[in-house]
Amino acid sequence: MNQETAYDVGIIGGGPAGSTMASYLAKAGLDVAVFEASAFPREHVGESLVPATTPVLREIGALKKIDKGGFPRKYGAAWTSADSRPASPMDFQVSSHGWGVAEISYEERKQKGVEQPYSYHVDRGRFDLILLEHARELGATVHTETRVNRVDFTDPDRPVLHVTMDGEKRQVPVRMVVDASGRQTQLGNQLKIKVPDPVFNQYAIHTWFEGLDREALARDDSQSDFIHVHFLPLEDTWVWQIPITDTITSIGVVTQKERFKAAKDDLETFFWDSVSSRPDLHKQLRQCERLRPFKSEGDYSYAMRAIAGDGMVLIGDAARFVDPIFSSGVSVAMNSARLAAADIIAAAEAGDFRRERFDTYVNTLRRGVNSWYDFISIYYRLNILFTAFIDDPRYRMDVIRMLQGDVYDDVEPPALAVMREFVAAVEADPEHLWHGRLGNLKASAAAAALF
Repeated sequence: MNQETAYDVGIIGGGPAGSTMASYLAKAGLDVAVFEASAFPREHVGESLVPATTPVLREIGALKKIDKGGFPRKYGAAWTSADSRPASPMDFQVSSHGWGVAEISYEERKQKGVEQPYSYHVDRGRFDLILLEHARELGATVHTETRVNRVDFTDPDRPVLHVTMDGEKRQVPVRMVVDASGRQTQLGNQLKIKVPDPVFNQYAIHTWFEGLDREALARDDSQSDFIHVHFLPLEDTWVWQIPITDTITSIGVVTQKERFKAAKDDLETFFWDSVSSRPDLHKQLRQCERLRPFKSEGDYSYAMRAIAGDGMVLIGDAARFVDPIFSSGVSVAMNSARLAAADIIAAAEAGDFRRERFDTYVNTLRRGVNSWYDFISIYYRLNILFTAFIDDPRYRMDVIRMLQGDVYDDVEPPALAVMREFVAAVEADPEHLWHGRLGNLKASAAAAALF
């Protein structure tokens, strides 16, 4: 820090992206401050962490805290379909409930930096607080209930954060700014660089339930605490099931904007009407106690025309958000912080925060998130046919790798190309057995190229 600035780096937002960034920078000896608008702990949608978060937690020194936090351990993931047909052509396994079921166990593939065969299902309120307090313990200055109103980049060597702190407006000069504001997309909105995704326009209605009989919805007892994705017999609509504690489960219905618009003023009716299309799930949920009001989340996918500039970097959801069907949110947040922190530390050592200093971060994140984007796009086209790739030994390791979130430090998984070719072949042949089973959601090259 020099005499003209209050901090080396000012971080907008104290969620997993911001707190992880603050931890990395504080460990490196930089003077860093986090400006978070909310009071922590804050209520947040539950999250099922992919294993790619584990190496980051270990590097910043927070893994033991999370492991001792009492969060349910996540050993795998399962997908269930609504139809009861035998699925031998797709090599599905059929459960005692008559659903098509596919499962993933993270023990099958060893991931670099991951020594434990599980990740976690987390109550984001508690999880986020642990990470933010950890950053504070490492030396970061943390301002909660402090809103960043805008950032003045008139002097790119000395950005100024205009904040409201303790009811007063203040100016905080820094050497560079990190936007970790999540889906508030502080700089994306201010600089008018945010671009809505023309394909993924999902909405979610979610709540928490007490007492869900997870074993009744699982293939067997060993899968009861897996994250579950339940396909509904409704176009591009699915349900997440995430354990939060031993007895509390997060349930959310995700659907396309057009289905949601008609019912946005009656979330409860929409939720139950959607879930009722799966009688097995509906029956179990009706026997539970709902703990939270129904809430909606919209505008699910967007990109930015740029995620770095002179004196600034965007990370996590502030940089890019893609449909959350594979629980990628916290992984992208923490890994983008990991990648960007390396460039920021090097830039600080050189005394140079020009945009070019962050090219490694930009290129690596773009490659990883574009793999996520393609994977999710193909997933929606395949729908339950996707499980054929899970069960095929030729592609299973690639699928597990992507579901682990291990997409940043290597070339694109070969299975993605095979999936694209498969979808194209089925789509081009109206007589193909699976032609009518492809989903309608189609990603475009232009959309993917935004990021």
